[in-house]
Amino acid sequence: MGGTIDRADLKTALARIATAMQGEAAAELNAADGALGDGDLGITVSRGFAEAAAADLPADLGLAFMECAKAMQRVSSSSYGTLLATAAMSAAKALKGRETFETGECRVLIEGALAAMIARGKGSLGDKTVLDVLDAVAKAMEGTEGAALYDRSLAAARATLEDFKSRPNKLGRARMFGDGSIGLYDPGQLAMVRIIEGMRS
Repeated sequence: MGGTIDRADLKTALARIATAMQGEAAAELNAADGALGDGDLGITVSRGFAEAAAADLPADLGLAFMECAKAMQRVSSSSYGTLLATAAMSAAKALKGRETFETGECRVLIEGALAAMIARGKGSLGDKTVLDVLDAVAKAMEGTEGAALYDRSLAAARATLEDFKSRPNKLGRARMFGDGSIGLYDPGQLAMVRIIEGMRS
């Protein structure tokens, strides 16, 4: 990950994630979601990123992220798809009128997306959701730049996924399983880890 990010970098990242979310990854997410939910998360994520990767993104990153949000909404009405779109809309608002941003700004963008997702989904940190992974990633980014930014972010995401595996889900359909969700990965957390991994696949 370079020091400056523009439309070309965004398109490359989307294409990598879209490719990574096909096949085995989609099946893995469907299986994880099937244990605690509808079993369609892999479809949601793979279709959403494929649509975003295929979109004609303008140089204005605010508009580009808005196109990503629209792409997610076109192919998914699921709660996870809505949260991904919400995150993209938050980035769109923050980057309106800009054609580049620095990697050092990623933490602020993720914090903004996290706040927007909490407001939209009414979740809280500690509920064993994707929010916990994003919070850990944002904290890992503080004071970090360059290649270390990605490495520390991925390590934090993976550690959070493993940490919450031993806890019960407290939000969404998964909460109905109560202690039965202990020992299982939260599907949304797992999906975010795979998305982050896909950025450098």
